[in-house]
Amino acid sequence: MRLRVRRDLLTRKTGRTITTSEDEIRSWAEEYARENGWLLNPDNDVLDRVIRGLARNEQRFGHRYCPCRLRSGDLEKDRAIICPCIFHKDEIAKDGHCHCMLYYRKDGAEPVTEENE
Repeated sequence: MRLRVRRDLLTRKTGRTITTSEDEIRSWAEEYARENGWLLNPDNDVLDRVIRGLARNEQRFGHRYCPCRLRSGDLEKDRAIICPCIFHKDEIAKDGHCHCMLYYRKDGAEPVTEENE
């Protein structure tokens, strides 16, 4: 019931339906970020696009492939890009955020948005 109400409010506000899958992925990403001492991207437009891409890939391919990386079609090779991908910790340490800009360090790394890319 609560999810239905939230969906209705978000649909009216954004003009699109939020799927349960997107809500679940956002909750999972928030928990993973919290466990690692990170933040999710504070730019909600970018964050929504990444979450939507993860949900789309999970629905199409059965795995939460990073929406910013190309799949090869070889499941063994593509395991490396299932979110969280094998690259994310090094990218966050080096750049302050992962490649798809889902996870950010808390230490003041400036969020990358479309305006400041």
